[in-house]
Amino acid sequence: MLDALRLTLSYPKTSWQLCLLGVIAGVCAATVIIIFRLSFQYIQLHLLPELGAYDQLTWYARFALPFMGVLGIYLVALLTGREHYRLGIPFVIHRFKNDYGLMPFRSSINQFFGGIFALASGFFVGREGPSVHLGAAGTSFVGDGLKLPYNCIRILAGCGIAAGIAASFNTPFAAVMFVMEVVMRNYRIHIFIPIMLSAAIGSVMSRLVFGEGTALLFLSFADLDKIIFVYLIIFGMFLGALSALFNHQLMQVMQRCQHMSMPLRFALAAAVTGSIGIFLPQAMGAEFEAVHILFDQEVSIGVLIGILVAKFVLAMVAIGLGIPGGIIGPVMIIGMFSGAILAYPLETLIGTTQHHDSFVLLGLAGMLTAVLHAPLAALSAVMELSYAPEIVLPAILVIVPAYVVSNQVFNNRSIFIRQMEFQQLNYKLAPVIQNLQRTGVLALCQQPVQQFTESEHSAMLEYLQEHPTDLCIYQSQQPTEGSLELHSEHINQAGNHPKTHLESTLTWYLVEPDVRLTKDSQPVLTTRLPIFSYQNTLGEVYDELQGRRNGAVLITCPNAHKIYGVITWNALHSYLFQLEH
Repeated sequence: MLDALRLTLSYPKTSWQLCLLGVIAGVCAATVIIIFRLSFQYIQLHLLPELGAYDQLTWYARFALPFMGVLGIYLVALLTGREHYRLGIPFVIHRFKNDYGLMPFRSSINQFFGGIFALASGFFVGREGPSVHLGAAGTSFVGDGLKLPYNCIRILAGCGIAAGIAASFNTPFAAVMFVMEVVMRNYRIHIFIPIMLSAAIGSVMSRLVFGEGTALLFLSFADLDKIIFVYLIIFGMFLGALSALFNHQLMQVMQRCQHMSMPLRFALAAAVTGSIGIFLPQAMGAEFEAVHILFDQEVSIGVLIGILVAKFVLAMVAIGLGIPGGIIGPVMIIGMFSGAILAYPLETLIGTTQHHDSFVLLGLAGMLTAVLHAPLAALSAVMELSYAPEIVLPAILVIVPAYVVSNQVFNNRSIFIRQMEFQQLNYKLAPVIQNLQRTGVLALCQQPVQQFTESEHSAMLEYLQEHPTDLCIYQSQQPTEGSLELHSEHINQAGNHPKTHLESTLTWYLVEPDVRLTKDSQPVLTTRLPIFSYQNTLGEVYDELQGRRNGAVLITCPNAHKIYGVITWNALHSYLFQLEH
């Protein structure tokens, strides 16, 4: 039964089995994220009267709280091994591209508990970073436990990410756009459907626990006069410049502090956060509830500028020094404050504040676009968070100049790409490999394949004479000298790449149809078969065979006790030709 499921999932097409797995992935990821959210909120509500109300603490408590948080983060890192402290969205994108979304277990433990401590102790980080990491981890563990094909596990990881974001912000459509635009960076219909299902499941489960609505329903979008559209373009240009400054300064902090020890980096982050928190407690944390309270107080423009600068610095420090949390939440809040400040000249000119909320929402969209280089995700996010479809046109007028100015004028790239390059995390795959990795090896396996051992030599010769075009494989007890080092574990403790070859004490040869017999009736065995797992994709097979443009690979189960078939270079080349045409 599982073999039939694996065969179905090896094909790059939508099936009810894949959709069902998408639903299961959504439930698993949403459950993890809901537990995560409830955990850090439980801690916060035991320290504060309400979420984000750091101004209710004494000054020395605000200073000490970040130190308590980094102590917990560091203890978790010690228990799991500091070499496993690889977290956040850039790491997830790297694993998604190179390891089919398989997440190391210890780094996921770091992200879960470290994220709870960071969010509960006032650091200016978002919950979406842990949501993406934990969503991918929860679903990839399920796929790997069932030994599903790696191309399917990658889709399930995308489902988990979408469900995690949807469960965190109650924005299912934005979650789908984020996965497609930022993580996968391509649109395929057979991937789109299960990811949509997972996002819907995540949103439904979030609503059951946290209620209907989104975190930004306190903002109401008001229709803008057409004359204001001109100002929106200038508004977007300012946001593009601000986003370029944000990305540049964040990378500067990461580069200057990369040689610091982990305890020193954490202590520095806690000291800066606690010190600013003494004087500006409103700058601590990334809770939208606190932003709501602040905007309701109608504070002066000077206070808004001060909080914006403080939050800008706190984001640089927390994210740049490795505090486990996301960057999207802080970018959204910085965009909201930027929108409120940049609306002030227009409000002064026209003598009304009725557009204040509109500019706050548009600031979020523009900043998110220019920092992440994800315009569709930003547009869908601001539309869902505001429940206002009429925001689409004004948002486009902000998003486009923000992106163009950030990208072309300041040569600013996605912060995730810059972080991955700085951390030397590979995220690029050749187009041919990307295409072939969408298909599992079982989809191209040639069966039946006749198997013979050394003791069945005569029977093999008779069979070849009667069936000269059939594929046969020949088993030798003596491994070839210089043969490949084979391992059955597809992922080690350090979280390295999935291994392609399987453990075997035997050497297999392909007896090709045009085999020639020697004088003593011994076949000339020229093609030794590398052994691959049925979980592998055609991308790994192509890597193995493309150098010599010949030969074949053997597909078996992980313990190499069952043979599924053979994939030849000719079959692979024909399949690739079909993909391209």
